[in-house]
Amino acid sequence: MDQLKEAVTSHAVVDQAIGMVVALGRVSPDQGWAVLKEVSQHTNIKLRNVAELILVWGRSGSIPPEIRAELEDALDRHGPTQIPGSSLD
Repeated sequence: MDQLKEAVTSHAVVDQAIGMVVALGRVSPDQGWAVLKEVSQHTNIKLRNVAELILVWGRSGSIPPEIRAELEDALDRHGPTQIPGSSLD
């Protein structure tokens, strides 16, 4: 039962992070998923942890520089625009 609860929670975190990437990067949900996967692979951080960091960024305005750089790079590859604004900090 604990595994199921954790899986559902993890799925919700990832879905919320995809939603943020979709809104900020002006990409489709499929592209948002691809962006999260690439950030995870390029930073060697588990996808769920990347998603959590993106959600914390949404609440606090701060994101680790390596995640920010990979997120921008991935959005450059997938999206029509960069993340809006001159700074993500």
